[in-house]
Amino acid sequence: MENKTWLITGVSSGFGHAMTAQLLAQGKTVIGTVRNAAKVQDLVAQYPKTFISKILDVTDVAAIHQVVDDLTKDYQIDVLVNNAGYGLFGAAEELSDAEVNQIIATDLTGSIQMVRAILPSMRAQGHGRLIQISSYGGQVAFPGNSMYHAAKFGIEGFMEAVAQEVASFNIGVTIVEPGGARTEFRYGSAQVANALPAYEGNPAHAFQKMLDPANGLAPGDPVRMASRIIESVDQEPAPLRMVLGSEALKNTIATLEKRVADFKAQKDLAASTDFPAGE
Repeated sequence: MENKTWLITGVSSGFGHAMTAQLLAQGKTVIGTVRNAAKVQDLVAQYPKTFISKILDVTDVAAIHQVVDDLTKDYQIDVLVNNAGYGLFGAAEELSDAEVNQIIATDLTGSIQMVRAILPSMRAQGHGRLIQISSYGGQVAFPGNSMYHAAKFGIEGFMEAVAQEVASFNIGVTIVEPGGARTEFRYGSAQVANALPAYEGNPAHAFQKMLDPANGLAPGDPVRMASRIIESVDQEPAPLRMVLGSEALKNTIATLEKRVADFKAQKDLAASTDFPAGE
């Protein structure tokens, strides 16, 4: 891998931290965004020349553009990794308006604006790679995760369209769809809505078992997953999607096969709404 400069959002934990640690150990330059600089002081101290920490809340659109504009004056950013995000659990009815707005601003709009901010410089330099950390929850929906799925389904559609828009500029796009992993996303940063008694025993609360480590840990190794993401940058053409985790791949394939079967069963219905031939 040539000496690329990486810009990664949300590097204080999870995949962002795992990727940053591996890249720095390989001698790469990483610009990592955090909301709390104290959480990455160990990386700053260990890699003073190759790790650049930037304070950024990805819900602040003006700050995104300012930070990216400032960075691209001093660095050629070869890879953007949209990693910042979190999970929100609870039935749709249990969520507050503020919770709905916050997760969309973080998991969806924040990623969209990071891409929009970085594209002019990547287009001008004639190359780049956009990596979007999504989830197999961008393809498969579970009760109790409605707003998380809304954000992930949404960002996947955005990135798939952008991939077609920027391919002629030698900019590749990869959507990463990890399964469950042993990160703070599941066991630390996950947010849970205030429960309504009406949903007691409802499938919308099945996530409660998943969030309790006593019920078994997630199968995914974030270090191995980070390695596969890093390696994808050397693949040409860029893989549009990467599913990480055997369980995630199995569930995704089953969901998509059922979806295709449901669509095929609608052949006559779809045709019934067309104008007759010749009209």
